[in-house]
Amino acid sequence: MSLDEDTRWLEWVTRQFETIAGEDKEIDLEEFKTALKVKESFFAERFFALFDSDGSSSISLDELLKALDLLIHGSETDKLRFLFQVYDVDGKTLHKLIIPFVWVSYFNAGSGSIDPDELRTVLKSCLRESAISLPEEKLDDLTLALFESADKDHSGSITFEELKAELESFPEVMENLTISAANWLKPPDLEEKKRHPPRYLTPAYWHNNSRKLLFLCGYACLNVLLFAVAAWRHASGGPWFMLAKGCGQCLNFNCTFVVVLMLRRCLTWLRATWVVRVLPLDQNILLHQIVGYAILVFTVVHTFAHVMNFARMSHSHNTYRLWEYLLTTRPGIGWVAGLASISGVILQLLVCLMVLCSCTFVRRSGHFEIFYWSHLSYIWVWVLLVLHCANFWKWFVVPGFAFLLEKVVGSAISHMNGLYIVEVNLLPSKVTHLVIKRPQFFHFKPGDYVYINIPAIAKYEWHPFTISSAPEQQDTLWLHIRSMGQWTNRLYEYFRQADTPAASTKRLTMNMTNGQHRRKVQVSKLGDSHKFCNIKCYVDGPYGTPTRQIFTSEHAVLIGAGIGITPFASILQSIMYRYRMRKQNCPNYSYSWCENIKDNEMKLRKVDFIWINRDQKSFEWFVSLLTKLEMDQADKEPEGRFLEMHMYMTSALSKNDMKAIGLQMALDLLAKKEKKDSITGLRTRTQPGRPDWGKVFQKVAEEKKGKVHVFFCGSPALGKLIKAHCERFGFSFCKENF
Repeated sequence: MSLDEDTRWLEWVTRQFETIAGEDKEIDLEEFKTALKVKESFFAERFFALFDSDGSSSISLDELLKALDLLIHGSETDKLRFLFQVYDVDGKTLHKLIIPFVWVSYFNAGSGSIDPDELRTVLKSCLRESAISLPEEKLDDLTLALFESADKDHSGSITFEELKAELESFPEVMENLTISAANWLKPPDLEEKKRHPPRYLTPAYWHNNSRKLLFLCGYACLNVLLFAVAAWRHASGGPWFMLAKGCGQCLNFNCTFVVVLMLRRCLTWLRATWVVRVLPLDQNILLHQIVGYAILVFTVVHTFAHVMNFARMSHSHNTYRLWEYLLTTRPGIGWVAGLASISGVILQLLVCLMVLCSCTFVRRSGHFEIFYWSHLSYIWVWVLLVLHCANFWKWFVVPGFAFLLEKVVGSAISHMNGLYIVEVNLLPSKVTHLVIKRPQFFHFKPGDYVYINIPAIAKYEWHPFTISSAPEQQDTLWLHIRSMGQWTNRLYEYFRQADTPAASTKRLTMNMTNGQHRRKVQVSKLGDSHKFCNIKCYVDGPYGTPTRQIFTSEHAVLIGAGIGITPFASILQSIMYRYRMRKQNCPNYSYSWCENIKDNEMKLRKVDFIWINRDQKSFEWFVSLLTKLEMDQADKEPEGRFLEMHMYMTSALSKNDMKAIGLQMALDLLAKKEKKDSITGLRTRTQPGRPDWGKVFQKVAEEKKGKVHVFFCGSPALGKLIKAHCERFGFSFCKENF
């Protein structure tokens, strides 16, 4: 940093110190722990001891500035010496920290070497800090793997030079070594950020979103045309009347078009035709939301214009008052018993309620039922629209009939063959795995979803979930459902408590009285979370998603965040089933390979699967499936490995964080030795932290396996980030929506 930047940084650090230190102008151990926000006190205590150069049990501003100056401006060797002293557990305090970039005389106390027990203590704290749980035997294996690799002279201890040499063999660690104790007071980014043009103005954005943008442009032009024609026809009524009629004509179109966008069966059929290459069918949910907001705007303007027109009429004609125009049938406005005004007011309230309850903060906050039940008021909206406007039925008759037909057909099919949940697995992080007996004529594509109704949970509620089993699995359907709302929580608790003895001695009497005796469940335990049962359910679907395009891709990148893996579980199973069909085995040698064949069914040349989880337990959901997929692959293939997996655990500290350097090195070494990851048991090594999407996509681009399609299922925020990177690299992006 320049002299000016250094001055600004020192001022910033001083303010931060004063905020933490308080009136005594010193930071004690407890304040230090709070500021660091570490989970494991071991590191806070080690950092504190090294910062407290005079051994006074508190850190002054001068001590802090000298330490931070060394750790931020110091050389790589300076930082490694600090790391070594943290690992040298029997070293108690730093003797003296002098001028920047130089360490004086080493340390006052400490053996100057790290023995196996010290290393084990550090690695155990690293595990806790990264929220990784491993058995004691595995911790011993990790300790020995790192110790034996670092102890080059087999002396039974690791010196600073040996630790430095070991770290240098891990370039990704040395690339950006950070001292976590300095992170909370690291200098802010003093360089002005480069100004980049908004992504909406870049050529890549327009190229990747051309279908959607052209469609929206056509949609906007049609609304303008409808408005202009209706306003011109009613020019004699004055400006407010023209505005009301123009918005009314737009409402006729939009209140019909919003239905078309939710004809799921029709859209699923169209996805298999050439239409999918012209219209943005995969974004029907987004377009449905846009049209919904357009309806709200047109409704508000339409109502306001009529109110202003009624106010003018009541003032000029003096026949009816404003409230009579709005809330009574006396003026006789409307084609059915003068109900136009009253029906209009009710419609305004219903539309506002539906839009409000459809907002993300309602649907994503565990109150999906509020959205679900409020959205059912669309039936009353259509009835009132027919009463409100004489011409609406002409717009609505065809889409309305199609919608009604879809509902009738769906209801008939779902109730024709009563399905049963035959098995339930309760997985970590409150995930319920349902195994449903598959109907004989139930055909679906990988990544499709269904609506499920379980009368034992809620008699009238239908909820959408992705099918996580492959179409080639003939006997059963799988659904993996994470508890995030009222219905999903009730589902999990229903099966969790199904075989739990009740505390009340009147349990049988109460159940029989309520007509809910558990004989329906017929649970047979196979462990703490595995149950056989026989629960009635109904399934409506299947419905298609953007992931149907995956088999027409050449290089597919599948990104699942958390339970967002569910569509890809089905897809990966189906891909590997087709892959096995191509697999060839040599009769004379134990050698196999996969022929590089392209056909209409599957054009895939390469698949990258990226799964991002917050914690270790979440990997247990599909680890058995992923293990099988790894084993199914041929060891040698003409163009390299067909399926590559990339696992990321966001709660784990990254390799360049000092609190995790030793652990991540040990995990790497043990994975190479045992040929499996200690966290998941897969061959694929679990990476700590979040993916560096720039590096991930750069590697994908360099492989040159054909046009890249990225398929994502997860949080909207992460979806936006990944989409921006796809635009930068020119990749096609598809997001799971339903």
